[in-house]
Amino acid sequence: MDEAATTGLPLRSASAAAPPHTYLQLTGGAIGQGLPCATGAAVACPDRRVIAFQADGSGMYTLQALWTQARGSLNVTTVLCNNRSYRILQVELSRAGVTEPGQKARSLTDLSNPNIDWTSLAKGLGVPGVQVETSEALVRELERSFSTPGPMLIEVIL
Repeated sequence: MDEAATTGLPLRSASAAAPPHTYLQLTGGAIGQGLPCATGAAVACPDRRVIAFQADGSGMYTLQALWTQARGSLNVTTVLCNNRSYRILQVELSRAGVTEPGQKARSLTDLSNPNIDWTSLAKGLGVPGVQVETSEALVRELERSFSTPGPMLIEVIL
């Protein structure tokens, strides 16, 4: 499930050579669908590992899906791309012709005051979480999640 609207663009083409899989993505301009959709996919296909490629801003809309994943011991690996912003909203401001957003608009799209501690949020909802900053660490944690039943959140600091 791809809901990393600004960081996930290369995902579809990068996964084209991967083993057979199902690719789910946003249905339109709305955000917040990723975590619930990944949860539903895991319920529908309990024999398959679901990867939720999630952005931090849109993940804030439906964070409670992690609790559902924990309660159901669902096989979901959430890769949370943390750029500490509602980047897609910044893009939309630009598309609307706002080239120099004011201080208030910038503050409404900034997720760094305070920084959101996704690994602590995940753990508080019953999902193991880890933070990574390198591609090597991401690969290591992905492999670990694939071999461990149940949900896991990997927070990738961008």
